[in-house]
Amino acid sequence: MSDNSWLAVDAGTTPLVRAQELRLAWERWLADENDEDPVILREAISASWRRSSAAGVDPTGNRLAPIVADEETTHERYAEHPLHAHASLIHECLFAIADEAGYLIVVSDADGTLLTVEGSTPVRLRASADMNFAEGALWSEGGAGTNAIGTAIAVDHAVQVFGAEHFSDPVQRWTCSACPIHDPDTGEVIGVIDLTGDLSTVHPHSLAVATATARAVEASLMLVLHERDARLHARYGSRVSPDRSALVTPSGRAIGAIPTGWKVHGRLAIPPGGGALTLPSGAPAVAEPVSPTLEAFVVHAVEGKRMNSSARPLVKLTLLGHDKPELVIEGRATHLRPRLAEILMLLCAHPDGLTAEQLCAELHGDGGSASSVRVEVSRLRKLLGPWIDTDRYRLTCDVETDVRRIEGLLAAGAIREAAEGYAGPLLPNSEAPGIVRQREHLDHWLRQAVMSTDDPEILWAYVKTADDDLGAWKRLLTHLEFHDPRRALAAARVGELRRATLM
Repeated sequence: MSDNSWLAVDAGTTPLVRAQELRLAWERWLADENDEDPVILREAISASWRRSSAAGVDPTGNRLAPIVADEETTHERYAEHPLHAHASLIHECLFAIADEAGYLIVVSDADGTLLTVEGSTPVRLRASADMNFAEGALWSEGGAGTNAIGTAIAVDHAVQVFGAEHFSDPVQRWTCSACPIHDPDTGEVIGVIDLTGDLSTVHPHSLAVATATARAVEASLMLVLHERDARLHARYGSRVSPDRSALVTPSGRAIGAIPTGWKVHGRLAIPPGGGALTLPSGAPAVAEPVSPTLEAFVVHAVEGKRMNSSARPLVKLTLLGHDKPELVIEGRATHLRPRLAEILMLLCAHPDGLTAEQLCAELHGDGGSASSVRVEVSRLRKLLGPWIDTDRYRLTCDVETDVRRIEGLLAAGAIREAAEGYAGPLLPNSEAPGIVRQREHLDHWLRQAVMSTDDPEILWAYVKTADDDLGAWKRLLTHLEFHDPRRALAAARVGELRRATLM
């Protein structure tokens, strides 16, 4: 066994002898899970076997790694994945060793779903036939048992797995080396690079090459991050006051300096979509999006208890699913007239502001008049005071909305939280063109995210506010267990909606 606990076979080990030792150790362990020979088994492997067993993976291989996405969906996911932009770098780093040794070059996502498998056609076909090692298959430990991809994700470390170290019998005729890749912004694993080949091709260099490639990709991702930070700072840095505010990413990472009095070590906890937060110093603060895309936030400390009338207030807006939208400012709640709610939403969607003519077009399309818009804005100023610029209509107070929160959750990939927090369409009775666009954008974004998941809890949360969505009810029905009490309701609702479409 190698002195490197993450390496399965070193240059001084005979692969055939090692394979036989591991097979015997695996058979003993299946007979008695307490039989772990530390001379033969690495701790990383025995711990992975325990996790695989607890996850219910079948070691005999009667149930292979599940296919969780079809070919078209997998290709679409890879095209949108951050590692796709670095595919040529991955190929350049790995092609020589893969071609020489007959390895497959594999990229998975952070869940262990194989996004692309590149290499010799005969090897790819055999891997697919032997163990379902194909694009769209789930190779997490819970999906396939101990393997380099799944174990690298589980322990967040590069690892080589050889022969009978694999938990599932059909996989034991293979060897693989994998290394996770991290997002330089969040530090989270976003995918895995893997080299997989026949058992006889095992070599310690494969782990080193996979690791070096992952580091090269992370360096490339870091360069992209620095370039994006520079663009954000150039565009929005002027909004920052060095002693009272800071420019940060949605993950809470600072772009530039942070006031020392905030006592920040690491990241700030930015609420999804922005809004109120508490600084590590204990002082209240507000995160204000710099743009509708939520690409960055200006965080600024809130002065005292707002005893000063010039201090920026925090306005909270509830606009989703309500006939009577609500505004809360300084703890006072007010139900908004429909037109005022529309104006506030449109100004939130355009943080750089709108002219009277632009706001009129957003409210009325080709009709309406700018003078009527000016009247409505003057009425809104009675609620907000001086916190609307008049030269170009723009909110100058801090704003926290339920719309931004759902968008922030979706942008962060928190689909379940977004579905559960979604109270219904944005200003459902509004026919203003700008509101209709914003409403359809959010609804389509949420539905696309929900319909890409197999989680019945996400689907169940979604249909509560999308009761007439036949496709969502059908998808929910196919993912509910037979004895789930919600299944009868889902089946009934599918039938009702189908009949309604035929009328």
